[in-house]
Amino acid sequence: MKESGFATQDKAIARLTEIYNAKRAAPRGQAKAEHIARYGAMRFEEYAREWKAGQRDLGPASVVHLESLLNIHLVPLLGSRRMNTFDHKVVEAFILSMERNGVGLAAQANAFDKLKAILLDADRLGLFDDNPVAGIKPPRYDPNRVVIPSSEQLRQIRAAGDDSFLLVADLMSGCGHAQR
Repeated sequence: MKESGFATQDKAIARLTEIYNAKRAAPRGQAKAEHIARYGAMRFEEYAREWKAGQRDLGPASVVHLESLLNIHLVPLLGSRRMNTFDHKVVEAFILSMERNGVGLAAQANAFDKLKAILLDADRLGLFDDNPVAGIKPPRYDPNRVVIPSSEQLRQIRAAGDDSFLLVADLMSGCGHAQR
């Protein structure tokens, strides 16, 4: 719309800038405030449940894996925590707790990845001033190197073992690990 009655062009530009800034700030600021009001006080367990419902691209095995990580690692330690209380110290404490509890590195890495995905979703909604996983050193799972037996080693394995061991060797061989 056109406004008239400005004494100078500078006053007209100032008014248009004011209108532009108000339109630009209000919806986003209002949406962020609504997200904080709705999700900030929500407990992690409930937020994770809603987040999981939005993961429509997961296959059945991935859903089972996700539920396992949530039920075994994430919810027991973080389930009652309110979403607006997460910061990098909380995430670090979660990782340290898994280490103290003897959780394997692969499970630690998987649990951290899921926690990170959930918290990044909350960060996109504007729940955090600072991303709680920024700068966090994730658990490092470094699997041992796999050694595939040579044909001669496979013959020796077949000759040395009992029937159940022979079955394992034949299955390995049948899967292409070493066949001759």
